[in-house]
Amino acid sequence: MKRNYKMQISYDGTRYYGWEHQPDQEMTIQGKLEAVLSRMVGAPDDKPVTVIGAGRTDAGVHARAMIANVLLDTEMSEREIQAYLNRYLPEDISVDALKICADRFHSRFKATGKTYCYTCWYDPRGAKPVFDRKYVTVLERMPDLQRMEQAASYLEGVHDFRSFCGNSHMKKSTVRLVDSIRIRQNGPYIRFWYHGSGFLQNMVRILTGTLLEVGYGKRAPEDMPELLEAKDRKLAGPTAPAKGLCLIEVQYGNPPGEG
Repeated sequence: MKRNYKMQISYDGTRYYGWEHQPDQEMTIQGKLEAVLSRMVGAPDDKPVTVIGAGRTDAGVHARAMIANVLLDTEMSEREIQAYLNRYLPEDISVDALKICADRFHSRFKATGKTYCYTCWYDPRGAKPVFDRKYVTVLERMPDLQRMEQAASYLEGVHDFRSFCGNSHMKKSTVRLVDSIRIRQNGPYIRFWYHGSGFLQNMVRILTGTLLEVGYGKRAPEDMPELLEAKDRKLAGPTAPAKGLCLIEVQYGNPPGEG
């Protein structure tokens, strides 16, 4: 009998072409998980195991707690499944938690919120982030944090974020709730924290690139409402590099029985 399993997964996205399984491309997070699980349960080649993720991180983006679920027909215990996965997955992917959940749990449709962090680095002495170089974007000069925070306040709330969507052919609604954007400095680290109900393709990276332009005086904080209203990706800032972005957490309402 098939049962539904919920997984919490962390990964270094440096080597991968994003989360989503792609034809003729084995270097995806979803693809690696599905290959190991399919082998574990002896699934036929024409009916491999399908892993459902809470979202689709881009190529090069990292995750500390991606949530996924998968239907498996196995007599192995939760602990045995988790151990098997971690034994055969590459060293830059880890299943940090795994448990049976309600049949109706769906990692993407049941998600109520996500937290992302984008990390930049600036050191006036020119010191380099040797051990964090895969996870931060190095800035050439210090941006004005107060200006960026002012601009961020205009972006919070329910808006049409089409100007910040990397998919110019997006047919579905581009309206999203971003209820919090916080910018914090800790030594050379400048972190942009985003929380919202969901995010569009490249949205966090485009928001970060735009806020950095504000921080560098290339545009005014007061330009944000007009930019939102324009619904034109060409008017927003650049897409910040993927390596600075990390999915921190996926939130669920957790009604009774949702596991």
